[in-house]
Amino acid sequence: MKLNKIAVIESGQDGAIFNDYLFRFDHKGTCHVYAMADIKASGGEKCTPQDTFVLDKAEIIAPHSNCVMFGSEFHSPGDKYPLLYTNVYNNYAQSKNKHCGMTMVYRILEKDGKFSSSLVQIIEVDFTSTPLWSSQNLEDKRPYGNFALDIQKGIYYAFTMHDESLATKYFAFDLPKVNEGVTDEIHGVKKVSLSKETIKDKFEDEYHHFMQGAVFHKGKIYSLEGFTDNEANPPAMRIIDVASGKQTSYVSFVSLGYSIEPELIDFWNDVCYYADFEGNMYTIEF
Repeated sequence: MKLNKIAVIESGQDGAIFNDYLFRFDHKGTCHVYAMADIKASGGEKCTPQDTFVLDKAEIIAPHSNCVMFGSEFHSPGDKYPLLYTNVYNNYAQSKNKHCGMTMVYRILEKDGKFSSSLVQIIEVDFTSTPLWSSQNLEDKRPYGNFALDIQKGIYYAFTMHDESLATKYFAFDLPKVNEGVTDEIHGVKKVSLSKETIKDKFEDEYHHFMQGAVFHKGKIYSLEGFTDNEANPPAMRIIDVASGKQTSYVSFVSLGYSIEPELIDFWNDVCYYADFEGNMYTIEF
């Protein structure tokens, strides 16, 4: 595998590409929007975002954006962008309600090159306190859960680190339509609860070391993990084939000379784009 540096963008968490724009989020709901043409023309240097906005209702609940993806469903006819999905992850780790297994769904709006968002739905795994999801005899380091979307088949994959079994658990559900759910009084949008009874498939495989960004591409989940200069939890990527339920590849970024915490991954025109926490952005040749 080879990394080719193409730009430097704002530091942050995961992001997603659609309609020739990259949306890069931080852990408080701020998004920097870049034209992919500007990124490709930056020659590996700092690239200026076209616009910056804050996710709707971030003052009530702000996603950490450990995972960010565009779906395929559009909120309304004429929208330029399909629904955007981003998870809360560990933003409320110190709260009584940690919002484990929660994904926020947004409508992205653009007018004259300026962007905004509207919270339209919440998706939540409702069994995160049970042995199916969580370790029972010890406290999981990261019980919050990541997700990945197979937008061709309409499947929502939730996956989480399970410290007791030293495995990563994966659960497949039908991806809810935007009009599904029961109105959540706090956030003013519909919330869909994904129960044990709605699981379409499940499997477990290799243990992840502190999950970061992820994306689904051609039948596989590409999952980043690890921290900066951390021998116990090194920066790496795992590739999981969902049909077999098995990890097919483990890539050490450290062995390739890269030691900064991995964060963003997405595919655009069949090219894999990757960025670390500091904003160094690359294309990946597999």
